[in-house]
Amino acid sequence: MKKTICRVEYDTDAATLVKKYVHGAFGDADGYEESLYVTEKGNYFLYVNGGAESIYPTEDIKRLAKNKVEQWMADHE
Repeated sequence: MKKTICRVEYDTDAATLVKKYVHGAFGDADGYEESLYVTEKGNYFLYVNGGAESIYPTEDIKRLAKNKVEQWMADHE
């Protein structure tokens, strides 16, 4: 998936997957996944997707500030 945010393109195919977090089982209406990626330029982003009743009912890309990455990693161990 590709998305441009503030003139910066984030692309799951071109970035490196750092960590993936899955909440619930595949097919759960409230289940979701968050995948942390880093670009060649050191920009971090989350690819998110989930069931119809989850916090991510549609797939999206959300940028993540470098100072938030460590906390995200700790929260998703």
